[in-house]
Amino acid sequence: MKANKFSTSIITLAMSLGLSVYTVNAETVPGPPESKPERQNFEKMKLNHSTSKEVPEDLKVAENPTYPVNSKAVILTDHMEGMYGAVAKIEGAYTTTVYSVTYYPTTGGEPVEGHKWVIHEEIENAGEEPYKPGDVVVLDADHHEGMDGATAIIDSAVETTVYMVSYNDTETNKRVKNHKWVVESELAPYK
Repeated sequence: MKANKFSTSIITLAMSLGLSVYTVNAETVPGPPESKPERQNFEKMKLNHSTSKEVPEDLKVAENPTYPVNSKAVILTDHMEGMYGAVAKIEGAYTTTVYSVTYYPTTGGEPVEGHKWVIHEEIENAGEEPYKPGDVVVLDADHHEGMDGATAIIDSAVETTVYMVSYNDTETNKRVKNHKWVVESELAPYK
């Protein structure tokens, strides 16, 4: 009953704020850096480029990932500046459902739209069934300042292999360790 009341409160809050929900095609790979979309809200946020290797206890290790642990791949996405085209070392490969979300930072400010990626195991009180676009959830992830405990709306959901990667930033050459998360379609073989 308590959880139901909480869910109703969150949905009411979301509707009163006039939130719009949209679906994002998670399989679309962005073009080269010159065609990057504007990154709204990220310039104002403190990004956790490097994180620990810790993952949720219930996260399943991928059995035969395309990119095995300790192999290399080229990153074909630009979640953050300096990612696109970087050579990544695969630190971990896991099978799960990943979500693109719009969330409302606990630190205040504008909502962060289309954040990629939050895994199923990083959502508070997640059950067995994956969420669907439009579902309202509470995040249990600290990819960015103000993200942990934030209310979020699921934009898209994809069951896939996700990777934790380390790479050298293509703009600063600084090492980024254990970046969470990159999906398989955002990587290419390193030759």
